[in-house]
Amino acid sequence: MAWYPGAKRMELQPESNGQPAIRPTQFIMHSIAAPWTARRMYEYWRDSSNLESHFGLGYEGDLAQYIGTETRADANYQANRRPDGTGAVSIETASNLKHTDPWTDEQVEQLIRLGVWLHQRHGLPLRICRSHDDPGYGYHRLHSAWSSGGTACPGDARVNQFRKVVFPGIVKRAKGQPSPAPVEDPMPQVLFESQTGGPTLAAGERVELPAARDTAILRGPCVYNVSIGLKLTRTSADKRVRLRFVHVDAETRRRSAGLEVDVPTRDGETYAQVSRRGELPAGQYLKVEALAEEPVVVAHRIVEGLYWPA
Repeated sequence: MAWYPGAKRMELQPESNGQPAIRPTQFIMHSIAAPWTARRMYEYWRDSSNLESHFGLGYEGDLAQYIGTETRADANYQANRRPDGTGAVSIETASNLKHTDPWTDEQVEQLIRLGVWLHQRHGLPLRICRSHDDPGYGYHRLHSAWSSGGTACPGDARVNQFRKVVFPGIVKRAKGQPSPAPVEDPMPQVLFESQTGGPTLAAGERVELPAARDTAILRGPCVYNVSIGLKLTRTSADKRVRLRFVHVDAETRRRSAGLEVDVPTRDGETYAQVSRRGELPAGQYLKVEALAEEPVVVAHRIVEGLYWPA
């Protein structure tokens, strides 16, 4: 186990002793959607839930650690512990009930200090996680594999702070530089859209899924790492829905499709996801196509990821 000397130790049992070991490779930041102190978070996880993060951070900068950073915590879905034994260190931070407020100055300072310690103690690379299993730093909604049902956590204001203040602050302080230092990779832009409702997929017909803000998900030139998750209704067991990303040339309409993902459906509702990394040239845009074996309804869709404008 590893315990951060800058946090008050409030050890959760039996989780701290009973959960398997991990090799920490990521740091994921959350908002708890409650204006709680670090002690109140400890009491909640101790008495009311079997989910927990390694750390809790109150508005005033009160920081507690509940589980050693080399033990699994359960707030990050598929990032909790992977088959190779790697996993994420997580922190819950006090927020308003809808996690729409920014981190306080005290919270920002504690996040930077902890981020630096994780780099020094566990060797986390000074970069934003480029995929769900890529080592580095991130926030809960950054990759869909970090959440079981989709999330907006930690909220737009805090995502903006992460990109502009917290992560650059971790890099600067870890490198011991008095002025802002360039990060190892160019700072990516964040893509996140959550939209209720969508088209009905007719049987045997490819349908483009429109994005919330534009007919295209992205427009080139850029490099991207993007996922789309769908909630489908009126589905039947033993059928299939096929999803794929497509590059479309704006002038010629020529299409270049990525690898198709074949998703088996279940009775009633089905959740489907497809991801793609790639480079989108100038004059092209990115879309998603779906092909169903039977008529189904897109009830909700989430598009999320990172992109680097050229």
